[in-house]
Amino acid sequence: MNLVSKVGAAHGAKAAPAQTVSRAGPAILSRGFRPFFLGAGLWAVIGIALWPLAFSGTISVPTAFSLVDWHAHEMIFGYTEAVIAGFLFTAIPNWTGRLPVSGTPLAALAALWIAGRMAIFFSAEIGRLAAAVVDVSFLLVFAAMIAREVIAGKNGRNAKVVWLVALLAGLNVAFHVEDARTGFADYSARGSLAVIVMLILLVGGRVTPSFTNNWLAKTGAKERPAPFGKPDLAALAVSAVALASWAATPHLAATGVVTLAAGAANLWRLSRWRGAAARHDPLVLVLHIGYLFATLGFFVACAHALLPETIPHAAAVHVWAVGAIGMMTLAVMSRATLGHTGRELKASKGTVFAYACVASAAVGRFAMALLPDHFWGLFAITAGCWILAFAAFVAIYGPMLAGRAGKPPARPPQGDRLRRP
Repeated sequence: MNLVSKVGAAHGAKAAPAQTVSRAGPAILSRGFRPFFLGAGLWAVIGIALWPLAFSGTISVPTAFSLVDWHAHEMIFGYTEAVIAGFLFTAIPNWTGRLPVSGTPLAALAALWIAGRMAIFFSAEIGRLAAAVVDVSFLLVFAAMIAREVIAGKNGRNAKVVWLVALLAGLNVAFHVEDARTGFADYSARGSLAVIVMLILLVGGRVTPSFTNNWLAKTGAKERPAPFGKPDLAALAVSAVALASWAATPHLAATGVVTLAAGAANLWRLSRWRGAAARHDPLVLVLHIGYLFATLGFFVACAHALLPETIPHAAAVHVWAVGAIGMMTLAVMSRATLGHTGRELKASKGTVFAYACVASAAVGRFAMALLPDHFWGLFAITAGCWILAFAAFVAIYGPMLAGRAGKPPARPPQGDRLRRP
């Protein structure tokens, strides 16, 4: 059983020891998703609040990176890597049966992530090398920690997650080197974004139909999402080729052809998951919307490759970065926080508001690329929508993440348990 097939396990499996034993200490350090989801939410607000001010020249950011690269790096290796850390620290105990990483080791890793954000921000003052060492150290230490858990739990089949984190660490190194040598980290930024989009297609392509199936089962619906099969593998293979081609040569006509094929393949996958039937559950519907943004990114990348003078490169970048990553990570963080703090899986009005704001930010950022005459107005609207979305997440879910841990449910929510093999 591979990594993504473990998400959305069947109801009624025996709870892992990690879910039945709690440790003393601050609640926020009891499970990995707590500090990292909260940190990701806060940084999503702070990073984007600073971005328009820095880009307009209102404030000066003491970073050695170009402003565009600072923004890209902090959204990819600041925000998104924190979400990945929270997700994996939640999943791995269920795969290995071991207690979750908590307490002092978790606090030290979270502090290292914060140090990375500060090091990049002040990299012009402390030097590129020092900033790179601090920044990259987080992913290396994180990889070592999850490798220890996988090995100690004799769960070698999930060693692939270690290699995934190591790959991101390598791309982070490449980002630092490319920016230092050329002033821009175009290739490594696209490569990093491509890896994360592929991860969305893999994990999102499992959890979206799985959670939809669970919801439809509760409503008594007979028609269910199509099961994963060989056509899905083919779609993922085409997507991997398309993302690699886009990362290397986004302007070539051949990239346009393969991204068009990948977009069509993923749109077909999405059409088989009965998203419209689950429209009354925002926690499920948002997964379909996030996957739709990932799909639309391929079509926009195709349009840029074939019509570069009409569709700018930034359009596809932000359909993926704001739409797909923003929606999927917010969906995962909100759902996981509810489920793993023993709360009902029901989206509040504030949660729906946050989802709507991220979708609006994605549409606004796409419009920015197409309407340069309205750039600054759309810039303010887009940044404002993003900030409102994650401010709402922090306001609603922050107390759950930082609050008293309590006793987790003996049986995780149906379909939300990250099963151990």
